[in-house]
Amino acid sequence: MKVPYLDLRVFEPLKSELLEAVATVFDHGRILLGPEVDTFEAAVADKAGVAHGIGVDSGSSALLLALRGLGIGPGDEVITTCLSWIATANAITMAGATPVFVDVRDDLNMDPAAIAPAVTERTKAIIPVHFCGKMCDMKAICKIAEEHGLTVIEDCAQAFGGHNADGRAGSFSKVACFSMNCMKVLHSYGEAGCIATDDDALADRLRMLRYAGTIGRQDCQVPSMNHRLDTVQAAMLLVNLKRYDEIVSRRRAIAAMYNELLSDVAAFQDAGDKDGHIYYTFSIYVDRRDELMAFLTEKEIETKLNHAPLMPYHAAYKARNLGPFPNAERLQKRAICLPVHEKLSDEQVRYVADCINQFYGS
Repeated sequence: MKVPYLDLRVFEPLKSELLEAVATVFDHGRILLGPEVDTFEAAVADKAGVAHGIGVDSGSSALLLALRGLGIGPGDEVITTCLSWIATANAITMAGATPVFVDVRDDLNMDPAAIAPAVTERTKAIIPVHFCGKMCDMKAICKIAEEHGLTVIEDCAQAFGGHNADGRAGSFSKVACFSMNCMKVLHSYGEAGCIATDDDALADRLRMLRYAGTIGRQDCQVPSMNHRLDTVQAAMLLVNLKRYDEIVSRRRAIAAMYNELLSDVAAFQDAGDKDGHIYYTFSIYVDRRDELMAFLTEKEIETKLNHAPLMPYHAAYKARNLGPFPNAERLQKRAICLPVHEKLSDEQVRYVADCINQFYGS
């Protein structure tokens, strides 16, 4: 039995709905920032529980524009997790600021206890990342930010629709950044992103920055580039948004099966709070991780490592001699991501679990 890590194929009836949505855009001809973009932005803002959504061309652009919109740049430091896709660090660097990395807790999210020791007189912001779709401890992070006069920017790239007992992803910060590329739970068919904020003035500035720094699409106020969201992508995202709750429900059901079937051989990233986790990926911790991955490959089960190496250990940042990050390093040696996409059948999920249990002789 083959079990792909992700299946991006599109089948009926979804295919027809998507083509119909695209045809509508072709009929009205507003290819950039058309009415579907407005509708999509409002839906993202509503899901995050804030006033404004600003559609952009990627989650990376969302992060960069958020930093620029807040005036963060050369001479400033931004504290972030050591464990994320490199776009988080790159956005800080491309804005002209310096990323300062801190360690993670056992749930792979930023450790609030590591933040205060990393604060300096140059620190301007904190960027927590809701890793794999599981929420950070935003209550603790926001408390530290308030004590030190720092701005919080949520990297919600993997967590659209996520929540915990304290609130929704995107609702805790001055500005939140979402990715809707083709791999995300709510996904486009290429690249897309959105920024969410309650700040009216900041929202206006972000709209200016996404359109070459212009007001009224004419007069350039500050140098910027085009980061606009295509109307075609927004139209297709609206189609997928109608299925979003169903998709997340299925992913949570798959995660629950894994938790039950693998409880004797693995520890889980989602331990302690499963209800608000959207399962962009499903991470487990195991012994002999690399051997297990090779074994599963032989069984035609595709698995992944989540964002190795750590961001500060990429070549672009390694020369700064950052670290160590003992907990992240320990967990990354044991973590493996299993297929959790909604197209999996129960039979495939059981096959994955059976093979893992077989490997460990359980």
